[in-house]
Amino acid sequence: MSSDSQATQESSTIGRRRPGDSVFAGLSVSAGVVILVTLFLVAAFLVVEAVPAITAAPEEVRGGQGLVHYVAPLLVGTLISAAIALLVATPLAVGIALFISHYAPRRLAAALGYLIDLLAAIPSVIFGLWGIFVVGQWMMPVQSGLIDYLGFLPFFGGNPSPKSMLVTGLVLAIMILPIMTAVNREVFLQAPRLHEEASLALGATRWEMIQQAVIPFGKSGVISGGMLGLGRALGETMAVAIILSPSVRFTPVITSSGNPGTIAGDIALQFPESSGMDVNTLIASGLVLFILTLAVNMAARWIVSRRAEFSGAN
Repeated sequence: MSSDSQATQESSTIGRRRPGDSVFAGLSVSAGVVILVTLFLVAAFLVVEAVPAITAAPEEVRGGQGLVHYVAPLLVGTLISAAIALLVATPLAVGIALFISHYAPRRLAAALGYLIDLLAAIPSVIFGLWGIFVVGQWMMPVQSGLIDYLGFLPFFGGNPSPKSMLVTGLVLAIMILPIMTAVNREVFLQAPRLHEEASLALGATRWEMIQQAVIPFGKSGVISGGMLGLGRALGETMAVAIILSPSVRFTPVITSSGNPGTIAGDIALQFPESSGMDVNTLIASGLVLFILTLAVNMAARWIVSRRAEFSGAN
């Protein structure tokens, strides 16, 4: 058989699509379309149901002072609790991921990986109960010390309480640890082996090798894992509703009760007894949370896409 005829036969085989490939391509496209349609329908529902509260007179909205006055403290509380969770969980997730990927023996690393992943299977209501009865009590002397020694800062003051924003943020930090640790662990394991060996061959210690080869390679992965954890913390409901003692006021203090609530927690607490315009107000606050979490996840996906373009040669 000549080379020309062989090339023609190969090109015809490549150009002809197998039935299995067509079915798989159709299913994949359909799944993608379903996701987009679902997202559009959810957004459309929130907008339609939120319009009455957006256009209503201030006295008709829950609280009697307008939608912005009602949603703004909840938005602040949501951001504060998520920020505390992210600040606490990020170094823990990076440290655990580095230990599992570069320090622990293989069997211990596998066991620790399973244990961290099991945290994601615990229901949020269990975290809430554990937070208010265990973590809250443990944090009472810590909060008292923060108030006594750092009371000159605007974040620490009042009477220490197990229902404080600080306790809520710590519980959220534990809840978002699994997803952040999993992302960081996989990124660190993908660090170029040649770079690590070259660093060690030049006389670097293991920690210096991690600083020179592993962390720079996984920096964008750490950021994307943090963004994914932030999205989870922003939308957490039951644990926050159980622990936090919300109020409709702005306060930077995180060591006492009376903090502003969160959007998700407020919806969970208020929705069963709401009707009429109150329901529209809660849906409008849900629309704000939807936009916020969508922006966070889009930023995370953008960072992940940048990470995909990074190669070990860069």
